[in-house]
Amino acid sequence: MRREALEAVIADLEAGRAPTLSLEDFPAFSEEATAGNDHLGPDSLAVIADALTQADIPVLSRALQAMDEGDLAWLGFKVVYDDVQAMANTDNEVTKKYGDEGSANGDSFLFFCNDAKEIVAAHGYSARDAFQMKDVTRGPSMHNQQFEGLTWTSVPLFGSVRVWLLGASDVAVELARLAEHVGFDVKVVDYDPAYLNEERFPDAARVMLHGGDFHELANMSASPSDYVCVLTRGHMFDPEGCIWALEGGVRYVGMMGCAGKNSTVHDLVVSAGITEEDWERIKRPIGLKFGAKTPAELAIAIVAELIDVRYQDRYSKEARERHEESLGR
Repeated sequence: MRREALEAVIADLEAGRAPTLSLEDFPAFSEEATAGNDHLGPDSLAVIADALTQADIPVLSRALQAMDEGDLAWLGFKVVYDDVQAMANTDNEVTKKYGDEGSANGDSFLFFCNDAKEIVAAHGYSARDAFQMKDVTRGPSMHNQQFEGLTWTSVPLFGSVRVWLLGASDVAVELARLAEHVGFDVKVVDYDPAYLNEERFPDAARVMLHGGDFHELANMSASPSDYVCVLTRGHMFDPEGCIWALEGGVRYVGMMGCAGKNSTVHDLVVSAGITEEDWERIKRPIGLKFGAKTPAELAIAIVAELIDVRYQDRYSKEARERHEESLGR
């Protein structure tokens, strides 16, 4: 989400103009994101835009504040496709009871919600609405299709975690798809266009090195919040990848490979000036342990670990414990 996009909407509303919401800034409504869903699509975003009034300015202003504060927060959207069904009470013996009321009204609108479950909305909402509004924090929503007549979606007000895939290996191909799908910003680095190309990595940012090796990697920089997966083809340039990640002080670095190979990489990395303490920061082998062997299976193991690292980065120990307790585990 771009701050400028929200500021433009506020300016339009303050001036009495009809605002425009673009699919670029609200990708949850894109054809790709809503493919096969007859209840949600690009036209739904136009409905939301047409319904906006000056009463929605506090909602958008709260979203800007959250962006400034780095809060885990979302702009959520209630989309009604059948107002009679939306407002009907359709609780059953399985679902939790939210009173005798369904949705409070047949309005489609936007709202703000953060991880602390603070809701800001210009429209009234029922207890059942609040349940679904809070669920946008599970992005875009866990129970968005639970009740008939309406659906819910959201866009995050915070940035994605960037993941570097060092090496355009077959594992990286599978990993790029999965990591992008679960909300990571993926960059793939290699020097061979036969492996690093649009066909293999259609959605990831591709960084092409020159010279037939990874020496140019030293001219690039990573952020301390980035994650790095060292996956060079044949492990040929794993030492360069590990050194680059550790010298850049990234949040997470993992390397694929067997114990024997990793021992050799250790010697090369330490001989380049990396301390033993920093070497121990490398997760090796990369990924959660559950018997993965094929490239696709290994990618699942790795992205699962990335999700877990991101979860621990974003939530306190107390919040994670409450979540686990609510799940009964």
